[in-house]
Amino acid sequence: MTSAQFRKLALSFENAEEHAHFDRIAFKIKGKRIFATLDEKGITANLKLSPLDQSAFVTYGGGAVYAVPNKWGLQGWTTFELKKLTRDLLHDALTTAYAEANTKRK
Repeated sequence: MTSAQFRKLALSFENAEEHAHFDRIAFKIKGKRIFATLDEKGITANLKLSPLDQSAFVTYGGGAVYAVPNKWGLQGWTTFELKKLTRDLLHDALTTAYAEANTKRK
């Protein structure tokens, strides 16, 4: 998947918006949290997952999916190497991250 294809897929979710976010592009639900960020140069995306979902995607990602290597990773932020993954896996991951971001905060 290319960064352009990822952008189109992320923006296909209801109320998804694109914003600048440091050196990345952030995708968030209007009025809610960020569910994904995109690094166009590195062709990677970071998605916010629950720890359980993060573990599942890491297992099935064949080395192209891994926790962000810092405290963000411990909070569920997960890196996806776009060129090494199928559209279906990325769509499933985005759907999961979108649902996670769309839940009410406690």
